[in-house]
Amino acid sequence: MNTALRRLEEKERRRTEIVQAAAELAYRQGWDAVTMDGVARHARLSRALVYLYFKDKTALHAALCEQAGAILHQRFREAVARHARGYEQCEAIGRAYVAFAAEMPHYFQAMSRFEARTPETDDPQSADLRVLKGGERIKTLMEESIERGIADGSIRRDVGDPRVVGIALWGMTHGIIQIAATKAAQIARRGVSTQELVDHAFLMLRRALAPAQ
Repeated sequence: MNTALRRLEEKERRRTEIVQAAAELAYRQGWDAVTMDGVARHARLSRALVYLYFKDKTALHAALCEQAGAILHQRFREAVARHARGYEQCEAIGRAYVAFAAEMPHYFQAMSRFEARTPETDDPQSADLRVLKGGERIKTLMEESIERGIADGSIRRDVGDPRVVGIALWGMTHGIIQIAATKAAQIARRGVSTQELVDHAFLMLRRALAPAQ
């Protein structure tokens, strides 16, 4: 292995270690409590080295979102592969999203924070742009499943533009996850469990997408 390749691999490994340290701290204590100094200590690296890879916490957050998007994309691909018909693929993607948020709340919250701010897209090398491109890959998976469902008859033909439908489904699922995560106690007082809420939301989506009988 030549020296240049070794250095490139070492650089990527170090970057991965920093992002992983940030992810572990975010899981333990929440992103607001994460500091660059804390990440350096957790990764057993110097503060200066962490800043060499990430100029500030915003840049580190974007890298965390990029990692989260890659994990989510893989989970969605696996969900799609388990089903043949388009509607079942769409529901599997939605339930995979719910499971992702429950199992990896730090990644879900990181992505939610990213969506709430204006990303930097002027620099073609920006981390924000890579996060957005990862998001497009995820949305494309959903659109393809919707198109497949229309073609195989599991989704109504008049459902609309798959691009718009995909964004609408993402928005509704994301909202249900947020309510289940932050308002569980409130809805429990009304005699509704979070699982019941999620299951009923998918039932309503099925009824909205199903072909007329």
